[in-house]
Amino acid sequence: MQNLKSITIMSIAAFSILSFTVLVQTKWEVPAKYKSMKNPTDAKDKDNMVEGKALYTKQCTSCHGKKGLGDGSKAPELKGDLGDFSSNESQKQTDGELFYKITEGREDMPSFKKKIPSDEDRWLVINYVRSLKK
Repeated sequence: MQNLKSITIMSIAAFSILSFTVLVQTKWEVPAKYKSMKNPTDAKDKDNMVEGKALYTKQCTSCHGKKGLGDGSKAPELKGDLGDFSSNESQKQTDGELFYKITEGREDMPSFKKKIPSDEDRWLVINYVRSLKK
């Protein structure tokens, strides 16, 4: 009887730990080659900013929200942390890290290789995200 009780307690503990780790989002590892990538587009170019904003509005606002606060209309049905693009934590990421995340995606964040097939356009979205800084 004591063994059954010990096994039951250990099983419940193991299940609890496993459930908790599934709910906690793992750190997004970005390959080193992306971390040092430089954005080839001109962030100060008005036309680039207009295009980046248009792409962001079309492809990103439903999850990330109009101001990048992670409060888009689809946000409540998503499991991961959508981030706050205006925060220092988001803004301290390199352009290359953001490019990797937009390009490859993971979990609830889809890859945008097909939705935004042009590398240049994905860079323009990053320029716009930079403008959301507090």
